Amino acid sequence: MNINLTDLISNIQSKNDFSGTVFVKDEEMVLDLNFGYANRSEQRKNNSTTRFGIASGCKLFTAIAICQLVEEGKVSFDSKLSDCLDIDFQHFDKEVTVHHLLTHTSGIPDYFDEEVMTDFEELWIKNPMYQIKRLKDFLPLFQDERMKLQVGQSFHYNNAGYILLGLIVEQATKLEFSDYVQKCIFKKANMMDSGYFTFDSLPPNTALGYIDRPDGTWKTNIYSLPVKGGADGGAFVTVVDMAKLWDALFNFQLLSEEYTNKIIKAHIQVNESDFYGYGTWIKKTDNSVLKYHVMGYDPGVSFHSAYYPETSAKVVVCSNKSEGAFEIMSGIEAELKKVTNL
Repeated sequence: MNINLTDLISNIQSKNDFSGTVFVKDEEMVLDLNFGYANRSEQRKNNSTTRFGIASGCKLFTAIAICQLVEEGKVSFDSKLSDCLDIDFQHFDKEVTVHHLLTHTSGIPDYFDEEVMTDFEELWIKNPMYQIKRLKDFLPLFQDERMKLQVGQSFHYNNAGYILLGLIVEQATKLEFSDYVQKCIFKKANMMDSGYFTFDSLPPNTALGYIDRPDGTWKTNIYSLPVKGGADGGAFVTVVDMAKLWDALFNFQLLSEEYTNKIIKAHIQVNESDFYGYGTWIKKTDNSVLKYHVMGYDPGVSFHSAYYPETSAKVVVCSNKSEGAFEIMSGIEAELKKVTNL
């Protein structure tokens, strides 16, 4: 299968000019493939230890952080937003809870509503991206807006809700959110190369995100995203570190079994086969779990990663382009189905 999978991924890469790193690990093999450049100007190639931005893929980190606080008794899933944060949200429903925020069912306004906005860069016209360095800097983008939906009415993907969860972590622990994740998640999972880095101070071997234009030219995403990621997205990881995260989660290194099950429980059904837990997507077939997975898309970033409970296989696809990870992920899954019970 290793040879077949390598050929398959290479064929997909050649068709869509995928740039990034692909990592597959199960009981029988470890596959690590690299394509494209981490830095096009310097012709520096992506490699197995390159750090990639993963956009919303790190909502799982935020959910783990909240579950750690619940396990420690510092907050509960039923805690009201107004009881967790010393911040005034004059138009928000008082019944919004931590659970609602975790499951995208709070109904609060989002700072980037994907139903009505298509260009992420529009956000930074009035609020320069270089001023967005901490979670509180996101508040002016949505704090005074009115509710979008009734609390608990339905699933509506919401980045602002995860910003609020990060602020809850900060108020409960007195640590900056990124410092908490580094100490209580990355360090515990031995993710030594991952972190929340600022665009103007990136560590070595970090891939720049690229936005390709129709005329064949390109630009980096440094002016398209906040200067530093937050609780809704923007961390940098290596493919190996992300695989370590799945191992640490399912080996109960980050949470007890009880609270790990809170993360991976299908709390809300999104469509026929897709469900959402806490910070993670869940795909089911015939009433059994096919995979737990996370994904992220930003200008210059595309990311997919999954854990398959039937085989304990892990797949991580990191790209420093706006598209490409989904096609690679789909191809890998199609090949895995041929040789497993997926």
